[in-house]
Amino acid sequence: MSFTRRFGLALSGGGYRAAAFHLGTLKKLHEMRKLDIIDVISTISGGSITGAAYCLHQGTFEEFHTKMSEALLRCNVISHALKSWSFMRFLLVILAFIVPGGVLLFTRWAPLSLLPLLGLLLIVLRYQFRILPVSREIERAYDAFFYQGQTLQNLRPTPILAIGTSNLQTGRPFTFSREWMADSTYSYYQPPVHFNAANFPVARAVAASSCVPFAFTPITISPEYFREPADATRAHPQLIDGGVYDNQGIQKLTQANSRYECNTIIVSDAGAGLSPLGGRPYPNTIALLLRTVDLFMNRIKNAQMMANLFQRATKHSKCVAYLSLGWKLKNSIPGFIDNLAQGNIPPAVVAARQLRAEWVANPKEHRLALTEYLEQQVNYVELVARDVTSDEWQVVCQVGTNLTPLTSVQLSLLTRHAENLTEIQVKLYWP
Repeated sequence: MSFTRRFGLALSGGGYRAAAFHLGTLKKLHEMRKLDIIDVISTISGGSITGAAYCLHQGTFEEFHTKMSEALLRCNVISHALKSWSFMRFLLVILAFIVPGGVLLFTRWAPLSLLPLLGLLLIVLRYQFRILPVSREIERAYDAFFYQGQTLQNLRPTPILAIGTSNLQTGRPFTFSREWMADSTYSYYQPPVHFNAANFPVARAVAASSCVPFAFTPITISPEYFREPADATRAHPQLIDGGVYDNQGIQKLTQANSRYECNTIIVSDAGAGLSPLGGRPYPNTIALLLRTVDLFMNRIKNAQMMANLFQRATKHSKCVAYLSLGWKLKNSIPGFIDNLAQGNIPPAVVAARQLRAEWVANPKEHRLALTEYLEQQVNYVELVARDVTSDEWQVVCQVGTNLTPLTSVQLSLLTRHAENLTEIQVKLYWP
């Protein structure tokens, strides 16, 4: 698949923290007059919340920024779900078993008090997602707060929005966009299975993209969204959080021959990194499981970065500006020099920065001269003046990834940190 030089933006997962961080990325790209040249926005989970809202908005960027900021300060997705009839019904089911069990404890049939609890356990294991369809309520909250009934066909033609999810049926990514929604696996079925994207609700696509395993219900696709409704008996997508497969949204932008492949990419990663626990013991199995999942996801992230950001991008001469919430501004230029020494800077970027041949040949020996030169190129003094302090950076890294409102301080710091990192990384890594 051939393509002209295209610009891509990846917005990672991370709940409201990510939604706010990416808002800062979009704002800085707008100020640098680069947002309008973006051809593809690849989004995951929390990034999909902001990315979809931006690609649906028809007014000015300033109006979008104000509206999105107010929503992140006010709209409580979790509270909306807890107040739903589905959750109330789930509580009633639980009470219907717990109350009789408690009453039996004070009678001569006390030994039988465990039977209602056993019955409750069996029902939850068998019918949990039917009794409590959490993702349906999350979808309704997204629709009420952000999307107001709009469907994929309401997305702007440009930039192309690619909302990423993970398909449990095939073990592959499933992507939603304005004119196409699919998992590449289904194209190899005989005959191939195709889907109708136009009328699919944006809120449902974003809910699938942010459908956290264990907590939310997998999203399914009903027959009305198959090009041939009978194909619903052959393909059974079970969609969960896109971060399970690719939490940064890089893969589809860097993969050769992908319909979303781009040459010049910026990746906005709202991950705060794997924090050390300081040797604290694990008090129970759940705590151990959660930490194990964090370690597993961090390992996947590092492997994906090596494959998509360095190996694949360098091999195919792609220019990638990567910024992460857990990074500090002061490490950006040293990081660029390290990447130069490791051969991870594409020739186009070297040429654009007008680096001397001896610097490129031996970056470590000329580190001081390179640092001074690059600081002048990116106007580092002004960037440092706007940088978050060490204490503010700690606040940024400690913001949770849930779907509850942010404080005004959290929102301000997240967006400011993203703006600064975006500016320096784009100036360093984009040709």
